[in-house]
Amino acid sequence: MSSTLPAPAPTPTRRLRMPSFGVQVLIGLVLGVALGMLARSMGPDGVDAAGAVDPNWLTLTLTTIGSTFVTLLKAVVPALVFLAIVASIANLRDVAGAARLAWKTLAWFAGTALVAVSIGITLGLVLQPGSRTSVPADAAAAPESSGSWLDFLNGLVPANVLGLQASAGDDGSVALSFNVLQILVLAIAVGIATLKVGEAAEPFMVVVRSALAVVQKVLWWIILLAPIATVGLLGKAVATYGWDALGSLGVFTGAIYAGLLLVLLVVYPVLLRVNGLSVRQFFSGAWPAISLAFVSRSSVGTMPVTESVTERNLGVPRAYSSFAVPLGATTKMDGCASIYPAISAIFVAQFFGVDLAITDYLLIVVVSVIGSAATAGVTGATVMLTLTLSTLGLPLEGVGLLLAIDPILDMGRTAVNVTGQALVPTLVAKREGILDQQVYDAPRSGGWVRDDALEATPQAATASTGPSLEPLARV
Repeated sequence: MSSTLPAPAPTPTRRLRMPSFGVQVLIGLVLGVALGMLARSMGPDGVDAAGAVDPNWLTLTLTTIGSTFVTLLKAVVPALVFLAIVASIANLRDVAGAARLAWKTLAWFAGTALVAVSIGITLGLVLQPGSRTSVPADAAAAPESSGSWLDFLNGLVPANVLGLQASAGDDGSVALSFNVLQILVLAIAVGIATLKVGEAAEPFMVVVRSALAVVQKVLWWIILLAPIATVGLLGKAVATYGWDALGSLGVFTGAIYAGLLLVLLVVYPVLLRVNGLSVRQFFSGAWPAISLAFVSRSSVGTMPVTESVTERNLGVPRAYSSFAVPLGATTKMDGCASIYPAISAIFVAQFFGVDLAITDYLLIVVVSVIGSAATAGVTGATVMLTLTLSTLGLPLEGVGLLLAIDPILDMGRTAVNVTGQALVPTLVAKREGILDQQVYDAPRSGGWVRDDALEATPQAATASTGPSLEPLARV
């Protein structure tokens, strides 16, 4: 009698699992510093006929990688801002007390900016960064473009329906650029008009929401490149500026990051505690947006991630967060518009030996609280800095002293900006009793996971205003 032995069970194959998105970004940071130091040690390839330094192949490669990522972000920003603002304002019809929420959001924006600029002024006076620097005076140079209140007011008026601007080059070429502030004003007008029109505007809103879902999907593909972009952006900064510029402006750099850390790790936690919210839960929930902001140096480019974590991790209702987060991404800048211009203005005044009166410090506060919308854009805070210097009558050449380390500072500034943009909707929702406390208190685990629900259900794509990612979920 024969018996047949059962076939052995197949050995399960183990798939190679990619590290989480956050780990990928950290790897990119390490590689960026290492490759940047290597590129700097290689030295330039030479000097051209005009006296400009030719970067070596590694520096050029890192520069190309980083600039390509920023260019991709810029390509989707106009459509993203317009569609997100229009959709968010239209969503307010579903929120009880929408006008009250809007005013409270703006009040919290201004209040936290006031605290941040006060910290910046205090650090500038205590640390005296302009008097304790080894940067040479010949490094002073006025920027090619600057901000003024007249330019700011003129910038509020859209030049055309797309918010585009054209400029002619010396070679006859025409370059197109966009003004995020103009797009913001135009989107607010269209959004309010949509509310006034009512039901007749619903077909238009179906198109807007569908287009927004598509744009956010494209932006998510771009965001997936962030770890690679981190290598290029950080590597280029290290290769170009090294540690020499950072050392000559060491006190100034320390003052900026001290201010950023005070706001991030003291002011924000105190506000959370006062309102009965867990500090750990907030930062663990908002971390995907904070880390991406640090890498990309773009509040607007991070906006879909900020909105996602605000809704899915922090429990803010979508109808409210889809209004507050896009508005904050273009106007709420505690890092770029409060701490940085305050300390920088004091640095420039001390460097050039200009005494500031109490009225000058009050002007810094007013400019920071009211003029933060002037920083609307993808990266950088030069416009806000020049606006502050011109208001105080300080030499614009002081901007040239600080440009060498701006990318290093901009990472921290943008991370604080985005943290504040997630914090304010959370606090307002808590105080108004509309925060989902169970979502806020839910355990956090894992990294970032793609969410393909929009691709699977067209109805969801039409109705959704949230980005296509699922942060902090475990596979």
